[in-house]
Amino acid sequence: MLPVREGETVMKKEEITGKLKPVFQKVLEENDITITREMTAQDIESWDSLHHIQLISEVERAFGIKFKLREVLGMKNVGDLIDLIHAKQGVAA
Repeated sequence: MLPVREGETVMKKEEITGKLKPVFQKVLEENDITITREMTAQDIESWDSLHHIQLISEVERAFGIKFKLREVLGMKNVGDLIDLIHAKQGVAA
């Protein structure tokens, strides 16, 4: 992702959460999913290891960022994902 240019704003965490919802709905094939910071794979029956990889890939695509393996392994819940997306905005991949 390119650095944030003058006049552009970094997405707020609430906006990130809103943008994550359709990604989770698509990958997990659940239209009534609610995204919370505390949510983990254990909370969603269809969220298995394959879906986890697909989620990471789709999130990277949706936000124009790349995660390092240690970042992915360090995530404990969706809140960690939101915080990481927020931190990566404006940082070159």
